[in-house]
Amino acid sequence: MPRHKVKRPWLDYLVYLAVRAIVVFAQALPIAQAYALARLLAWVMYKVDKRHRQVGLDNLRLAYGDQMTEADRDQMVRGVYRHFCMMLMEIFHTPKTINLANYRKYITLVGHEPILERMLSNEPMILLSGHYGNWEMAGYVFGLFGFPTYSVARALDNPYLDRYLRSFREQTGQRMIPKAGGYDQIVEVLQTNRPLSMLADQDAGQRGMFVDFFGRQASTHKAIALLAIEHNAPIMVGVARRIGPGFRYELRCAEIIQPSELSGGADDVKLLTQRYTSALEDLIRRDPTQYLWLHRRWKHQPTARKKPAKTQEMIPG
Repeated sequence: MPRHKVKRPWLDYLVYLAVRAIVVFAQALPIAQAYALARLLAWVMYKVDKRHRQVGLDNLRLAYGDQMTEADRDQMVRGVYRHFCMMLMEIFHTPKTINLANYRKYITLVGHEPILERMLSNEPMILLSGHYGNWEMAGYVFGLFGFPTYSVARALDNPYLDRYLRSFREQTGQRMIPKAGGYDQIVEVLQTNRPLSMLADQDAGQRGMFVDFFGRQASTHKAIALLAIEHNAPIMVGVARRIGPGFRYELRCAEIIQPSELSGGADDVKLLTQRYTSALEDLIRRDPTQYLWLHRRWKHQPTARKKPAKTQEMIPG
């Protein structure tokens, strides 16, 4: 019998209060001191979080092979923890720091013109990124410009934290769609010519579509390509990458994939999925420390198909 997680609302609420206290404390610090706190937290997490630390080392071994020594991989994983703790501090500071009057001080836009043109023309599109850089930044900034996106995200198990995170994400007009049970909302967004935002680098299980990622087959959700083809929605692949020093980011649209460029053949879904996966890989290679190597991206691998028995081959239909 599968074991179900026991719900403890009181514990969820205590965790929520603790997180709120940390956020208030971090927001009260100047960003330089918040970064110092982030580096301390990263060091603690690297030491304590042995499971994810090992996942990161294993992933880097799969992705880079002999190009990295064991010491290189260890330094990279330390950098990953440091980047994501710094990213958390930036998320806490973003609402009170970045506005329309000063965004150029923190944000450099690259290749954004086609996205804004598509938004102004009220045509459907899919804004695609991965767990790289600061993936929360783009939704906040587009909302700041008056172009709110509809973003697909997994709801947190803690309902109090989930509502709190949603309130931050929706401050500038961004709207959230739950990953589980949100398909009808996703279709409605595309049918009504609004921008849909998704992350596309999570393992999709054994039934996912396997495409090349860092030279190894990775299970990837095929729904993104199917939605793009069905609604003729171009896929805009981009990231928000820290360029520093300090709180400085580049929001880059690196590739635009038009479903109309496909041949209409049976392989279109795989070709499109491979194209955006390769585009994400190219972006990640620019600074691998900003990628979430702590997720088991290659958890599932293709299985050999069994040949049908001869008696089955003879059955018509």
